[in-house]
Amino acid sequence: MRAGRFFTREAESPYSGVEFRRTSSEIRNPDGSVVFSQRDIEVPASWSQVAADILAQKYFRRRGVPTALKAVPEPDMPEWLWRRVPDDEALSAKPTSERMTGENSAKQVFDRLAGTWAYWGWKAGYFDAEADARAFYDELRAMLCRQMAAPNSPQWFNTGLHWAYGIDGPAQGHYYVDFESGALTASGSAYEHPQPHACFIQSINDDLVNEGGIMDLWVREARLFKYGSGTGTNFSSLRGENEPLSGGGKSSGLMSFLKIGDRAAGAIKSGGTTRRAAKMVIVDADHPDIEQYVNWKVIEEQKVAALVAGSKLAHQALNAIMARCQDGEREARFDPKQNLGLSRAIREARNAQVPENYIQRAIQLARQGETAIDFRTYDTDWQSEAYLTVSGQNSNNTVRVTNDFLERVERDEDWPLLRRTDRKASRTLKARALWDQIAQAAWHSADPGLQFDTTINEWHTCPVDGRINASNPCSEYMFLDDTACNLASLNLLAFRQADGTFDIAGYEHAVRLWTIVLEISVLMAQYPSREIAKRSFEYRTLGLGFANIGGLLMCDGIPYDSEAGRAICAALSAIMTGVSYATSAEMARELGAFPRYEANREAMLRVIRNHRRAAYGHDSGYEGLATKPVPLDAKSCPGAALGEAARHAWDRALELGEAHGYRNAQVTVIAPTGTIGLIMDCDTTGIEPDFALVKFKKLAGGGYFKIINHSVPDALATLGYSEGEIRAIVNYAVGHGTLDGAPAINHDALIARGFPRSVIDSIESALGSAFELRFAFNKWTLGEDFCTRGLGFSREQLADPSFDILTALGFSAKEIEAATIYCCGAMTVEGAPGLKAQHLPVFDCANPCGRLGKRFLSVESHIRMMAASQPFVTGAISKTINMPASATIEDCKSAYALSWKLGIKANALYRDGSKLSQPLNALVLGDDLAEVVEDASQAERTVHVAERIVERIITKPTERRRLPQRRRGYTQKAIVGGHKVYLRTGEFQDGALGEIFIDMHKEGAAFRSLMNNFAIAISIGLQYGVPLDEFVDAFTFTRFEPAGMVEGNDAIKMSTSVLDYIFRELAISYLGRSDLAHVEATDLRQDEVGRGVREEQRGLPEVDKPANGGGLHDLLKTGVASGVVSAGFVRSLLVLNGGAGRGNGSQPNASLTPYDVEGITSLDVIDNDAMTAVRGLANGHAHAGHADHAVTSLGGEAYSDGSAAVSLSVTTETHTAVVASSALERVRKARLRGYVGESCGECGNFTLVRNGTCLKCDTCGATSGCS
Repeated sequence: MRAGRFFTREAESPYSGVEFRRTSSEIRNPDGSVVFSQRDIEVPASWSQVAADILAQKYFRRRGVPTALKAVPEPDMPEWLWRRVPDDEALSAKPTSERMTGENSAKQVFDRLAGTWAYWGWKAGYFDAEADARAFYDELRAMLCRQMAAPNSPQWFNTGLHWAYGIDGPAQGHYYVDFESGALTASGSAYEHPQPHACFIQSINDDLVNEGGIMDLWVREARLFKYGSGTGTNFSSLRGENEPLSGGGKSSGLMSFLKIGDRAAGAIKSGGTTRRAAKMVIVDADHPDIEQYVNWKVIEEQKVAALVAGSKLAHQALNAIMARCQDGEREARFDPKQNLGLSRAIREARNAQVPENYIQRAIQLARQGETAIDFRTYDTDWQSEAYLTVSGQNSNNTVRVTNDFLERVERDEDWPLLRRTDRKASRTLKARALWDQIAQAAWHSADPGLQFDTTINEWHTCPVDGRINASNPCSEYMFLDDTACNLASLNLLAFRQADGTFDIAGYEHAVRLWTIVLEISVLMAQYPSREIAKRSFEYRTLGLGFANIGGLLMCDGIPYDSEAGRAICAALSAIMTGVSYATSAEMARELGAFPRYEANREAMLRVIRNHRRAAYGHDSGYEGLATKPVPLDAKSCPGAALGEAARHAWDRALELGEAHGYRNAQVTVIAPTGTIGLIMDCDTTGIEPDFALVKFKKLAGGGYFKIINHSVPDALATLGYSEGEIRAIVNYAVGHGTLDGAPAINHDALIARGFPRSVIDSIESALGSAFELRFAFNKWTLGEDFCTRGLGFSREQLADPSFDILTALGFSAKEIEAATIYCCGAMTVEGAPGLKAQHLPVFDCANPCGRLGKRFLSVESHIRMMAASQPFVTGAISKTINMPASATIEDCKSAYALSWKLGIKANALYRDGSKLSQPLNALVLGDDLAEVVEDASQAERTVHVAERIVERIITKPTERRRLPQRRRGYTQKAIVGGHKVYLRTGEFQDGALGEIFIDMHKEGAAFRSLMNNFAIAISIGLQYGVPLDEFVDAFTFTRFEPAGMVEGNDAIKMSTSVLDYIFRELAISYLGRSDLAHVEATDLRQDEVGRGVREEQRGLPEVDKPANGGGLHDLLKTGVASGVVSAGFVRSLLVLNGGAGRGNGSQPNASLTPYDVEGITSLDVIDNDAMTAVRGLANGHAHAGHADHAVTSLGGEAYSDGSAAVSLSVTTETHTAVVASSALERVRKARLRGYVGESCGECGNFTLVRNGTCLKCDTCGATSGCS
């Protein structure tokens, strides 16, 4: 075959004209520890730091590369293609430490990949002449260097290590088919034949222990997981529950074996691989156990919820019992008949469904002198022990549905579930009932997805050899069982030319060459099993795809949700697959068609003709299709060139195929392009739209900077905006960092108010790091003399932390907000000056952007984009449809139904918040909405009583609470976005926070003074009773630089600003707000901690007096609790309950000073939880869980004075609110920068973004999928 040159010139380096730079790569864990570090690496200058990091961390061979190599001559092989081996003689002359090294230049990686492909291509006779092999080699290196294309990750890992460096190792049980003899051969080397495939489909037989059976599949999966590959299997051949066994007895059913496989996959994946592997489980809709399968993940997540809620309820209730056992005299305190507090605690524990034997156990422990019970609590983090306890968490689950089933759903007919042994009906249910269950399960847990079996098999190119039963984990590769596919993707944006036109010729050339690359990869590869090696050789399926369609459309000024956008996507898909099939036919002419082509010739040509009809835009005439595809709408393409190229590509594909057959049964898929999308610096991956307009790019020296997608200014230019207009819109999104030209509050407005130029310059200097305009306007920036003499403010005003200079100058709140957005950016283009309303759809993303953004792409827009591309893809499209949290179950049904009717092969839905482990993206309950509880009347009574108490408390004059001269506290050092931050605290005698100090000593006088005085303002507020909760809510999730990675803090790993970091730290330390932490406190415990007092003081004295009457107050004074160190320093490991004077936030079990309240009868007892609710209301942050329990009917049993006893206990866990209070936990804020809110399993950073059906980490490039 002829290769041809398009991107290079003969006798000229493919890197000619490409500038390279030297840089360093470092990736850190959220705790600051280094995951990976490599200095002085060479990458193209145009590559981002993230792309450089991924190349260095994941794709460089970091060790074992000899520093001296020699060529191994081979007959009839060009000398420049000879493989290399270590030069032992030259190496022996070097010191041992200098004999081996690692790759440190991108050129080395490009050379070994392209060289290996050219080497095997030459050996197998793919090139007409040496010049074609050289052109092939150079063109591929040029495309890799310029980020125009990339193969899947296993190619980068493995390909070329043997050819380029002579690296080898013992065989790992792999097989390959010798391309010359056609013999299936056991591999004798780990690297001579690389494993470049990422996607596998494996079969399973209804057999327990024999080869190809159930237990054998776990072994085969383990081999794939070990090397970071993904696998999918259709398990429908396994018998349903209670089906008869051949040896007598009944089958345990499908689910019992799925749980075994799930547990095995989880154990293997947690063992550490190059990449987290992936697993797909597929079950047909007519399987007898389909209902259990559909609801599997829903029920398992309910178990997690039960573990979390139940463990915390039991923890609180049992420790409350033990605390009440400290009240009273000797044995009487353990008798609920004599100890009414214990009686109430037991009754509350029973109401919380705590098992009776645990209640008894708590009392028994208290008798033995224990004051707390170590009852473990759980959380909803997806890597937590709660999730590890349940099943179904290690796979993507999918249901296979046929047209027959879906038509019965429409007609509300019966649907039989068929036994696997004799295919007779096991039982019958309504098709619509099963459909409802599928939609409900998807709504609840984002699983199962659907694969449309009839559509898939109607486009099957080899139906004579069997049905397509399954797919890989990401659902883009769909073919026969026991086959594999290796992927590569083209970066569409790289083919956009300077004048905005698409380089069709270059695109076609790239498609042709990469089709040859993937075909060569099939012949050079080794496979994990005999059957996969044999069948992959027989069918030679390829997985060429593209990425960055979203970025391309935005640059062209075309909305993703538009007829033009869908037409462009369809045309590019058609060109890609048509050219790829034509290339495959060319190779068949030279080398022969794939071995099973003749048996499937008519069926394959039927499929090719249907592709061609769709490319010609036909509405009818399709052969053997029950569901009509969406044809190419060439008229909607800008210009006629794309449509003409698509038609021409399919004309050639059919013509050459009819004459010569095809070398490959399949050629294209649309993969998620996770890691390889990052190394190509794609704005968008696969067929996805963008997820944010303003992103945070990593700097080589650490930290991040805010930058708008380059697609935005390109789009604005395409739409006809002038340079000035573009600059204004971009500055609106990212901020100007200046008041020059700002609305209302600008230089002219300040000069009009008497501001001299020197003061304005001081303000401008402060604006660079300010996120709130008000913070730049203070007496230190402006100068106290100017404030008093020039502006007429008194020194008392300036000393008041609440004094707002901008407001005092006469600016309104709206004017201040507008100026703040002008300076700091809106993170969206909605509302941007000069942007026309009709152009807003061009910038719509998958999620709303920024604080002001309201627009986002509809569910239907995602589905219709998939439908436009699907008729021109031989495999399928990996994509998850994002749905807002407000989406209903009916919306899920509609999305699935639309996907079927538009001819899509597979789809999965992800409703925001549907995973229990995911932080909520929006407020589900309003901040002022109390918990909805069953006993509404009691809740109303409780609130009424609490409000009467609060009314008597908060109307008293507020006095400043002074800190002791010698006080406890702690110092926390951390690095936020590369800037050191020292936070110091001071505490009242009862452990509550009373003051803070903030030091950023290298940040400049203005910023340092601003932070110092900000800390003073917060301290004064705390001492006057402002709840810490209020400060936390006000300042967490604020955004300004420095921001990004947090190093040195055990619980916080990412912050949006210094203030966000500081108030996260304070909330975690003093309020137990673990929801603001990225690492749970229990994760940091190496062992059980003590009670916080000396052993000889274990017998704590009873405290039954009010705090002002000597009880707890005197206890703290006299030093009984002096062993308790700073509450903030120990975080939640040591929590002092009973802080009657604590005003930072409500502690769920804190005992408070009782108050005499008029109108409370003897049947209305205010217990500790009630008083906590009261204190919370007094401070402005009541918890409904406490309010619900504040008034309890005791049937005549009550304290005579209506008060509750006060007790002191030291526990090893932070108590959390119970039952109803769970809904009053602070609902998760909007996830920063469009990420999903989960941590990466490899680097721990919270930078995962949804990527097809997978997740991708923007920090380290890890994916949960195949690319």
